[in-house]
Amino acid sequence: MKRLQLALTILFAATALTCYGQTKTGSTKGGVTADQQKENTADRNLTKKIRQSVIADKTLSTDAHNVKIISQNGTVTLKGPVKSEDERKAIVAKAVEIAGGADKVTDQITIKQ
Repeated sequence: MKRLQLALTILFAATALTCYGQTKTGSTKGGVTADQQKENTADRNLTKKIRQSVIADKTLSTDAHNVKIISQNGTVTLKGPVKSEDERKAIVAKAVEIAGGADKVTDQITIKQ
């Protein structure tokens, strides 16, 4: 019985560490992750303005309202699932307008199937 408990404990710990490692490193395969958001005032304000614009649009779904917005040195990355191509376009348009151009926005938004 003690061996079974020990085996289960080890298995649980290994699974927890594996899951933690995946979330800590991200499953983006080299992409930008939310923990890479810059803490300088300009990037925080840029993210805040885009987030406020997205949230203010009540035609967007909850998924769209929860898209990750990551600003680094004036460049914005958008990530996460939305329900439709129209939602994706609306969010990207808001980010492009606020960031000051399409060259400052990286669109990694996915459409839910």
